[in-house]
Amino acid sequence: MIYSDIAIAAVLVAVMVDLFVFKNSLLTRTAFWISYSIILPFQLLTNWWLTHLREDGKAIVMYDPDAIIGTRIAAAPLEDLLFGFALILSVMGLWEFWGRRGFQRNK
Repeated sequence: MIYSDIAIAAVLVAVMVDLFVFKNSLLTRTAFWISYSIILPFQLLTNWWLTHLREDGKAIVMYDPDAIIGTRIAAAPLEDLLFGFALILSVMGLWEFWGRRGFQRNK
């Protein structure tokens, strides 16, 4: 699998877990999309900082062009946005799931 395949799989897994395991349906909630719209600019800024070419022609993070689709947003591959989306959905899904269940640490 290449980076693009893994990123797409991560989104699909996060969506399926949200809908069928946690049964949160966060994707249908306005609150999720508002939260995501607040997080996204910071993700884009961080991605840009990590992947833009410095004066020496190098970046902190570089990608093999054969492993990505090639579309870049804020200097980062589209796949990074997909991974970020999957991560945000998963973390918010866990938060909602554990909150509903009254998650408690073992003492």
